[in-house]
Amino acid sequence: MQSLSLDQLRAATQAGGITSVTLRAEGGAFVVAVATRNGDDGVLVATRTKQPRRFTDLRKAMLLLRAMGIASVQVDATHWKPDEGVAGTPRPDRSEAMKRAHEAAAHDRWFRAQVEEALRDANDPATVSFPHEQVMAEMKAVIDRAAPKTSGRRER
Repeated sequence: MQSLSLDQLRAATQAGGITSVTLRAEGGAFVVAVATRNGDDGVLVATRTKQPRRFTDLRKAMLLLRAMGIASVQVDATHWKPDEGVAGTPRPDRSEAMKRAHEAAAHDRWFRAQVEEALRDANDPATVSFPHEQVMAEMKAVIDRAAPKTSGRRER
């Protein structure tokens, strides 16, 4: 049986090389099995592990296949054991990575909104602006007032 990556299955489908698709039960999950025009049977595999890609949710499998242009599939539930757990380990590392990615995207949206607001304010004729020299002189005065307080401290 031939192993097909997602890209290979997509290419074979677009080229008209797939004659039938079956969602075949294996324990508590289903795998995508295909028959090709050249007579080779194949199975969709995960990119990294090269193991059959397993779907516990038939809806997700159908969404994936439909997005590739496969609208008709057979379901073979002969060996389906819905109470059987799916082999594999949970991926808390992926969950954490996705959480960080969503947080980063949210921060990016917030930051961009802040920049846009600042640019609108800067371009508004009603916005009062101060010369650079004046701001720097005022900040130097603040620093100079704070300096005696910190310079008198003893180091431990």
